[in-house]
Amino acid sequence: MRPTIPVARVPIDLGDRSYDILIGTDLLDHPTSFDDLPRARDAVIVTNDVVGPLFSERLSVTLRSRYDRVSTISLPDGESHKDLATLNTIFDSLLERGADRQTTLFALGGGVIGDITGFAAACYMRGVPYVQVPTTLLSQVDSSVGGKTAVNHPLGKNMIGVFNQPLRVITDLTALQTLPQRELIAGLAEVIKYGPIADEAFLDWIEAHLEDLLRRDVGALTYAIKRSCEIKASVVGVDERESGLRAILNFGHTFGHAIEAGLGFGKWLHGEAVGCGMVMAADLSTRLGLVDPASARRLTRVIERAGLPIAGPALGVARYLELMRLDKKAEAGAIRFVVLSGPGRADVRTAPDELVAEVITAHTR
Repeated sequence: MRPTIPVARVPIDLGDRSYDILIGTDLLDHPTSFDDLPRARDAVIVTNDVVGPLFSERLSVTLRSRYDRVSTISLPDGESHKDLATLNTIFDSLLERGADRQTTLFALGGGVIGDITGFAAACYMRGVPYVQVPTTLLSQVDSSVGGKTAVNHPLGKNMIGVFNQPLRVITDLTALQTLPQRELIAGLAEVIKYGPIADEAFLDWIEAHLEDLLRRDVGALTYAIKRSCEIKASVVGVDERESGLRAILNFGHTFGHAIEAGLGFGKWLHGEAVGCGMVMAADLSTRLGLVDPASARRLTRVIERAGLPIAGPALGVARYLELMRLDKKAEAGAIRFVVLSGPGRADVRTAPDELVAEVITAHTR
């Protein structure tokens, strides 16, 4: 018998585009999870060929109480399919179904599905509503929250996209019980991230409860997801379009995105690349004189204990720098890094290429 956890609600305050994140067990089966969403003739579930067989029928049964027609679009699984060709597959399917502007899309899956569905919803007929139903830890604590949607380009991750807020995020904790351990560990990178950039006490809590998270204790997961979403909500509410503060949420991502693009999308999971990227970014922070080396070593130990890589692939310094200049935070060719500026604090800085090269050399093999 699975423990029943009271439904937690985290609001995202964005004026007339505000919405709630619901966190609980078996939310896919509860019609109340979908209360107050606009009614329409059609609901279309967008999922992939791994998640779909596990959850799409459960979601379909619940949605049939609200929609006349419920259908499913199943995409191939993996980051390598987060591209314009797959996006066009969604458009083809919507047009074949006769979807109109009231059709609601439900993104059932991990970060790839959430990103590409949100992007499709923004573009189809110049905008249709969508709901995030994240099924991975990474998507539950990060990518489903805040409205960043995109597809990849061969030269860079998430380079083609828009900001498009969902109507709701429905986080069903029971979906995590089917998640492969590698995917769970990858998701922990985005949980760990929130501690050093915004809440040192949360990093203390993660250190103390890491084994509980790795064995999928429902209580520990509930707290970790809720606190992660609260931190992200507080940042997004201030800076929705990443013109300032929101950039700190990309701690570890500049190095991490370079790893993903350099190896080919899908070779490393996003969270694995971010975990390694945080090690590099923490080291850069110490070399810039912003935090003491002990803080960087502590964070590295937590990342390693979680089972995440702490050394990146040997792409070569020149290749890392080339890829990082394509990062969305770069300005006038200068790479801008999210660095730690104190306990639970982060900032965005440039750094000399020579210093960045030292970091890359120290943490690749």
